[in-house]
Amino acid sequence: MTLDSLRLLRNILLRSAAICYAFLVFSVLVWLPFSDMWTEITSNVYQISPETVRKIVVYFLSVAKFLAIFVFLVPGLAIHWTIKRELAK
Repeated sequence: MTLDSLRLLRNILLRSAAICYAFLVFSVLVWLPFSDMWTEITSNVYQISPETVRKIVVYFLSVAKFLAIFVFLVPGLAIHWTIKRELAK
């Protein structure tokens, strides 16, 4: 791969991580103030207990955080360091 294609891939991964983190922050900011209302509505619509709804939300946020860190951020940083090393040669 050329350095230009590595830069493009790095930029895509790092921007994807930033978008994912922004989505996580937005999700938490929307969920926390209205958690009782969301839990009640979801419990009634899907006929599941409020504890299950909370578990699903925590699971979703955990998976999204894992995705942001290990699928986008870590490879993006690895490519960034690879580019820096290649340019230093």
